[in-house]
Amino acid sequence: MINRANLRRMLAGLMALLLVIPAVGPVQAQSRPISLLRDAETETLIRDYADPLFRAAGLDPAGIRVFLVNDDSINAFVAGGMRMFIHTGLLLRADNANQVIGVIAHETGHIAGAHLSRIQDELRNATIEQIIGMVLGGAAAAASGNAGAVVAGSSLGSEIARRNLLKYTRTMESAADQAGMSYLDATKQSSRGLLEFFGKLAGQEFLSEPRDPYLRTHPLTSDRIDSVQQHVDQSPFSAITDAPDLQARHQRMVAKLKGYLWPLSRVEQEYPPSDTSVPARYARAVALYRASQMQEAVKLMDSLLAEAPDDPYFLEQKGQILYDSGQLAAALPVYTQAYERAPQQTMIAMGLAQVEIGLEQPDFDLSAIRRLEEITRVEPRNSRVWYLLSVAYGRSGNLPMAHLALAEQAMAQGDPETAWGQAKRALEGFDTGSPGWLRANDVIGEAQQRLDRYEGP
Repeated sequence: MINRANLRRMLAGLMALLLVIPAVGPVQAQSRPISLLRDAETETLIRDYADPLFRAAGLDPAGIRVFLVNDDSINAFVAGGMRMFIHTGLLLRADNANQVIGVIAHETGHIAGAHLSRIQDELRNATIEQIIGMVLGGAAAAASGNAGAVVAGSSLGSEIARRNLLKYTRTMESAADQAGMSYLDATKQSSRGLLEFFGKLAGQEFLSEPRDPYLRTHPLTSDRIDSVQQHVDQSPFSAITDAPDLQARHQRMVAKLKGYLWPLSRVEQEYPPSDTSVPARYARAVALYRASQMQEAVKLMDSLLAEAPDDPYFLEQKGQILYDSGQLAAALPVYTQAYERAPQQTMIAMGLAQVEIGLEQPDFDLSAIRRLEEITRVEPRNSRVWYLLSVAYGRSGNLPMAHLALAEQAMAQGDPETAWGQAKRALEGFDTGSPGWLRANDVIGEAQQRLDRYEGP
């Protein structure tokens, strides 16, 4: 029988042990910084893959942001509710567009199922179970005087919670598979690409996951293959293949990424000079540009433009090569053509503005300001755009807006202290109540909130 005195002793023993034993919480994988890659052509193609699936899931495509992660691993994930991240490693290893589309359909299932918010509830439940294990172990230790009891109790609670959490994540992965296949059917696309993608994963499974199926965050790939295979066998859309123009765009995207990410020697091994296909020439042109062989790169781009003179991405790439080789005057008309053919592409618009600013002419500065201000409405946290704006504003004599642009740049880069200081300087030059004055105050308030969070109570 536990009386009040025993209870006090148990609690005292538990509190003493809690002071020396590390807090027990959900196990989190060690993370590394994410490097994002921006490319107008690749981003456009991925959106063309994804937007029909988003609509099939009842989601507004405009509310979902898709990011390219410069990482060679085969992976894709969702974070922050409405943000999807796709690794370049996945794109480079996909044999066709349908394989990428299948993965995007799966990740769309996570977004539509609100799995990120639901996993937070499960994490809280896991923590409660771990605490129960700690309390039971602490009570046993206090009653018996055996400190090892609390370790056993907490380990038991932690293990139960861990297995329950992993079981829940496996359930979510299976649900996302099923949802993704329903979106593919709704858009009259085959789920065969998802099946093929799981086949690629199967060979790597035992290298990256624990062999105990109960300690996995995903279901066994063999089980997922069986599930998708059943759907492929029954779906009326399984025999549908990618449209030729879509597959051609996919091959171009892969070639361009290889040109940017692989060394020239490896690119030329896969795309030798004897290969005169569009993807091969594109890959070699980009790889030569990355190797600072600008003249050879421009020649290859000219050969591509001779066949497709209105292609905005070929024009953009040639313009970038000319700009980086210091030929700004030659880059301007090329970038202007690219922008005229794809004015909605923010990366092309930013490239043109960069050339205009680099030419250091007042009329071009004003043109760049108009272009860049339009981009900020679409990408308000693009730090490069704010930097370019600060240069153009400063050179045109609008110092308050230059300081405000630097404040916005600092906020985009996660530097609230600099943002606060630059916004304060901007505030001094604005009329009270003007749009700039109001925005500077907003930045000051947001920066102060972040600084307060960093400093803590």
